[in-house]
Amino acid sequence: MRTAPPAAPTAQAHAEAHAQAHAQAHAEAPAVHAAPAAPAASAASPASAATAASAAPAAASTTPAAPTTSLPPLDAALLPPGVRSRFVPGINGLTVHLLEAGHEVAGRPVVLLLHGFPELAYSWRHVLPALGAAGYHAIAPDQRGYGRTTGWDDRYDGDVASFGMLNLARDALGLVLALGHRRVAAVVGHDFGAPLAAWCALLRPDVFGAVVLMSAPFGGPPPIPFHTVRAPQPPQPSIHDALAALPRPRKHYQWHYATRGANDDLLRCPQGVHDLLRAYYHHKSADWPGNQPAPLLGWTATELARLPTYYVMDLHQGMAETVAPAMPSPVQVAACDWLPDEALRVYSGEYQRTGFQGGLNWYRSSLAEARQAELQVFAGRRIEVPALFIAGRSDWGLHQKPGALAAMQASVCPQLRGVHRVDGAGHWVQQEQPAAVNRLLIDFLRGG
Repeated sequence: MRTAPPAAPTAQAHAEAHAQAHAQAHAEAPAVHAAPAAPAASAASPASAATAASAAPAAASTTPAAPTTSLPPLDAALLPPGVRSRFVPGINGLTVHLLEAGHEVAGRPVVLLLHGFPELAYSWRHVLPALGAAGYHAIAPDQRGYGRTTGWDDRYDGDVASFGMLNLARDALGLVLALGHRRVAAVVGHDFGAPLAAWCALLRPDVFGAVVLMSAPFGGPPPIPFHTVRAPQPPQPSIHDALAALPRPRKHYQWHYATRGANDDLLRCPQGVHDLLRAYYHHKSADWPGNQPAPLLGWTATELARLPTYYVMDLHQGMAETVAPAMPSPVQVAACDWLPDEALRVYSGEYQRTGFQGGLNWYRSSLAEARQAELQVFAGRRIEVPALFIAGRSDWGLHQKPGALAAMQASVCPQLRGVHRVDGAGHWVQQEQPAAVNRLLIDFLRGG
């Protein structure tokens, strides 16, 4: 998904209240997400990960490191030629699963590709070989909480702070260094990977030399109120109360994703995970005719209610129930060349195995007041490296956070080289129209 909307002072309280209202009894998962029956899958400590990162070799190895997980690499038959799957242990407590292309030649410039929710490294399957063929070493990890990467806390009541933006940036930096690279030509993020890519570029411009954001504009670090001694800030009204009070009561999907019952709603839905994901991906794609995005005038309940229900949901529905009416017909599924059933089974198989809590914890952490306060120390900082923004023309994601795109263009990214809307694509732009996205990426990387 994408960067958190402006935090309301009562956001955490509302999320907890909603969680109690919708909580379901379910057994707690193990404290740390590890490969099944894998004695060797214990995660390295953060200290050992830092040591491994600082001792990184000068050039990328072409021999995969021995995995510390019992999970196999992704089946090569599912990957395009030239793309391989492997594991990298000792990354900030994780054993990271990644896909890569262009790895055969040491010393190539690196492009780091960061996926969103509910996605995987596999979402970059069409981008990886194009970047490899263009002379880059393209790297796409399953991020913390996702796929075949292990070592993360998968409990609702577990270590949510580890899913905070600063620690996620530490994951990305640690992976790059462990692979033997001290500089990255560009970090590219889609959906919730976009704010992470933005933070990587903002925090470490010496490492991440350029940034590409897809589908989610970055409006800058959370602000600190200014000159409040002279003009104290009045209490902010609750957007949650305002949404719930609409004639058609609504709620914001990010706060729903922060509730205790959200994982079970997705994982144990009546239609099953495979059909849930089919409906979800279809609903947010250019294939769904209702995606006719337009800018919102402000962060008000009336304006937010213009968003599709996958962003601003009906108050008493979960996400599985929300997207069920958008399930495409068998004829539409057969005609969906950008996400054939064989590819969708990669996603559904992984989420059936891991559940969704890891990805949902990104939302929970982003909404926590403590995590927002951590990021406020960077208030006013800009992204000073070259930047590019890409989104599908049918993607509402450009507008779900009113003002973010305008702020990015006006001040946050002073070296913004372009804002591109890709025809024939909705939210999953690099999957729906990979050829157009690859052209834009490679042209940007080459200085175009």
